[in-house]
Amino acid sequence: MRATAALVETPGGPFTLHDVEIDEPRPDEILVRITAAGICHTDLTMRRAWPQQRLPMIFGHEGTGVVEAVGARISSVAPGDTVCLSYRSCGNCPECSSNNRPYCERSDLNTRGGRSDAVKKTYSGFFGQSSFATYALTHESNTVKIPADFPPALAAPLGCGVQTGAGTVINVLEAGPGDTLVIFGAGSVGLSAVMAAAVQGATVFAVDPIPERRDLARELGAAEALDPATPDLVKALRALTEGGAQHAIDTTGRPDAIEHAIGSLRRRGTLALVGMGGSAGFDIMTVMANGIRIRGVIEGDADPATFIPQLIDMKLPLEKIVTEYPFADIETAAQDAIAGRTIKPVLLMDR
Repeated sequence: MRATAALVETPGGPFTLHDVEIDEPRPDEILVRITAAGICHTDLTMRRAWPQQRLPMIFGHEGTGVVEAVGARISSVAPGDTVCLSYRSCGNCPECSSNNRPYCERSDLNTRGGRSDAVKKTYSGFFGQSSFATYALTHESNTVKIPADFPPALAAPLGCGVQTGAGTVINVLEAGPGDTLVIFGAGSVGLSAVMAAAVQGATVFAVDPIPERRDLARELGAAEALDPATPDLVKALRALTEGGAQHAIDTTGRPDAIEHAIGSLRRRGTLALVGMGGSAGFDIMTVMANGIRIRGVIEGDADPATFIPQLIDMKLPLEKIVTEYPFADIETAAQDAIAGRTIKPVLLMDR
């Protein structure tokens, strides 16, 4: 069958729309008609680093849509179901068997580009979906049935960005009433964490250089939001949190933000790292003497099958962070995200 897909044809090149031919689903696959797809910074980072020999490639890993057809071994969804798409996991390795699916030993299922023959003359299968297309082939592990009346533009980000931010607060830090939390970076992941922390009853503070994002963080429940250029930022955060926060989340991957996050914690506090980055340095004695825990987090430690419905039930004001774009404007949406002009761009396929 025919589909329209946004291809990346050179490393770091733009998204361009092309007609492609897509396979019928294999016995363990699901064919989904995509109605909306969020753009995540992971998509933008990976298109810069993707090897030429695995191009052209279809990215996209925050899809939502309607099931069109299912393979013979699929029982969790049926044609006509509305679904949200997330990361893929094997379901069989020790991590999956112990309910730690984000740390599946087959992480290559998400990052290698899938099987090259699913979409003719094109690589696909990114995060088990490649949802920058009007149709995608998905799998039971990353396809979650959701209410048919839930808005597609709000459903799409649940599969990664919202799941990561909210899941880190709820599943990893277990922040609640009486806890203080500092979030570095008020993008889609950081603001999802702000929303979840507010719902959980924690006192949350945000740090971001963009004034409009600081204002939005306050609107979404942050007690205060600071510019990272604030003089003596760590001192200011420790004063606001009355001696240091129990928890911190870094969504930026920036070494300076990570250093500030460690400094903002009280004794035996926990720093969750969710932002993509390279290497970062910190004072070992500060971490040791204060019993600080540093925890890497993937996808908010969430199992999509149970956590995405939980996110829908939370009724987070996701419309505050979403900006809608027609699918044809995908490169404009990507550039707006890179420039910080939009927080969570979401592509609508039917416009």
